[in-house]
Formats: sequence, C-alpha cells, structure tokens
Amino acid sequence: MTLGLQPIIGYKSCMLTKKQWITEFLNSLEFEIQILKNAALATREAATNEESKPENQYDTRALEASYLAGAQAKRVNEIEALIQQFHTLKFKSFHSEDPIELTAIVDVNLDGKKRKFLVMPLGGGFSAQIDGESVQIVTPNSAMGEAIMGLSVGDSAEFEISGRPRTGLILNVQ
Repeated sequence: MTLGLQPIIGYKSCMLTKKQWITEFLNSLEFEIQILKNAALATREAATNEESKPENQYDTRALEASYLAGAQAKRVNEIEALIQQFHTLKFKSFHSEDPIELTAIVDVNLDGKKRKFLVMPLGGGFSAQIDGESVQIVTPNSAMGEAIMGLSVGDSAEFEISGRPRTGLILNVQ
C-alpha cells in the first residue's frame, strides 16, 4: 500500500557494499567500546579514590561516580554482546524483491529524508556514522522494525512513535 510517498529525488543506492557496511559498523562499535572502557575505568577510580571520601553527609560525589561507573559498565556489556552478535550472525544478501528480515540494511524515506536501518535481533537504538551517513539498528520488537519486517522495496511501512503515526517508503534493501 502506498500513501503518495515518492522516492527521494536523486536517490542513489549506497556506494558501500553490505560487507563494508557491516565491517564499518563493527569497527565503530569496537572504537566506542574502547572509549567506554577507558571512561569506566577513570570513573571507577574517581569513585574509589581517597580524595572522593565525602566531606560531609551531603557530599555525594563518590556515590554519583559509582552510579556512573555502573551505567558505563552496563553499556560496555551491551556493546560486547552486540559485537559478539556481529561475529556470529550470518548476514544475508537481499534483493529489491526480497522481504525484509534479520540482517537486512534498509533505506527508508521518512518525512522526505532517507534513513538507513540495520535489522538485528538485539542492539536496537545503537547507531554509527559510516561514510557520512547514520545507520541505526532496529529490532523486530521495535515499532519501526515490526513495521518493516516482511516488506520489500516500494512498500510503505506504517507505525507509531511516541503516539505519532509515521509512514515510511522502503527505498532499498541489501
């Protein structure tokens, strides 16, 4: 079903191959995890440093640093699981007539702008800048992921985000 959405004028398929997209996304995740590990280590040291002892009952610097260190450690674990997923999943090549499923890279026209999504079992919301373009992971459980699963190039996806109805036209699948 189409709702009057048209492909973006001048739209061209991406120049990178799917293998290059996956490699670049993985490189981005590995770079991010190194930054997070360094930040988590510095935060943990700040939380346990002798100078972080509270000066009075209202001084919560050490407590705040320990919460931050915990959140950073959780983020590291999430990215490690996602990296493991990238190494174990078999990435399928798709053609325009193939229905969207896991491991598809999908170009969608949303509100007149081309957006690129990678459909994965987990890691929804993670994104990377690759070759000047943002690529975001969506899962089949997300509103966007659920809406595009099974669709092909030229199909429209209807979904809701924060109570707002959205429609996207599938431009490309690889």
